[in-house]
Amino acid sequence: MSQLSLAIVGADHPNKDKSNRRSEILWSTPGEEVHLVPEPKNPVDPQAVAAFSTRGVQIGYVKSFQAQLIHTYLARGRITAAIFQDRAAWGAVIRIGLDGEIPTLPELPAESAQDEDGFYPDWIPPDE
Repeated sequence: MSQLSLAIVGADHPNKDKSNRRSEILWSTPGEEVHLVPEPKNPVDPQAVAAFSTRGVQIGYVKSFQAQLIHTYLARGRITAAIFQDRAAWGAVIRIGLDGEIPTLPELPAESAQDEDGFYPDWIPPDE
């Protein structure tokens, strides 16, 4: 396990500096650097890990079920780097590299059928 994708949640909450997390996620592009910052004094969760875009704007937090592991990896220096992977309904997805490995974006799934005009037909299931 040398790379992991992580869910970044809390995109709908405002930042203390009044910046907008959703807007920052929209500005982020796949492969862009992301910074992870542990928040041991967080009143809700002392294992919380905040995620910041390359522009220094908070985009959310590592999802709670992954936060303790990531907090430990940060403390032990196991995380090499983090990059923005994709947008999601709950916020974003980032990719981290572990133990010296640089994170890379996973291959995208094959796109649906598209004609020359850019029209994506709706899939119609066969009659049974």
